[in-house]
Amino acid sequence: MSASAPPLPVAIEVEAARYALLRRLAPSMRHHLVVNLQPIGMIYEVMDRRLKAPSPDLAHVQDSAGKINGFAKSALAACVDVVSWLAPDDSAGIAVPEAARECASLLSTSLSFRGYALRNEVGELTGTVRRPAIRHLLAGALLHCTDHQPAPAELVLTASSEPDAAVLRVVVRPVDSDQGMGTEANYRRLTWGDLQALADAEGVPLAREPNGLSLRLPWRPATA
Repeated sequence: MSASAPPLPVAIEVEAARYALLRRLAPSMRHHLVVNLQPIGMIYEVMDRRLKAPSPDLAHVQDSAGKINGFAKSALAACVDVVSWLAPDDSAGIAVPEAARECASLLSTSLSFRGYALRNEVGELTGTVRRPAIRHLLAGALLHCTDHQPAPAELVLTASSEPDAAVLRVVVRPVDSDQGMGTEANYRRLTWGDLQALADAEGVPLAREPNGLSLRLPWRPATA
């Protein structure tokens, strides 16, 4: 073990938290992967019927081929994206609003099935943060909040800019609604210790706040 490596118990704690997070994200990732693959088969069946016609409409066939190509490219991009969750590029940066949209898109459907509505109110902010840090911590924060606040509830995601960091906040508000199926999480709950381990590993201050939590993500240097 090198001198800069963390003590073994800490390393194990971080890896356990990362594993738990990825297990929790797996159903959403699966949906993210197949959403662009499913239409390809349907379009192929329509195209196949048109090609078997006595006088195929080649314009429609060409249009179908173009759609298949578009969905295939999107599916490939989704595969690369999922791999980047498993093997992140530590040097990659991302704008805070883009990261918020990414996490909201990934999790909103599964959260709604569990009875939680997700409102992304992150406005435009100048600058970028480390993509692996905001991805893992924001996704973990959203799951942690739903694990420890009974459904139905609403999660509101906001962000503000400070000179040296972007501050992300997740606020949980109980709502009077019967929306959602109240399904159980697919793996164990994420504890505060899990979130703290992830935050410490990424060098991101994490704090409890009334009805939620906050993350303080350092800005990347402008030349990075």
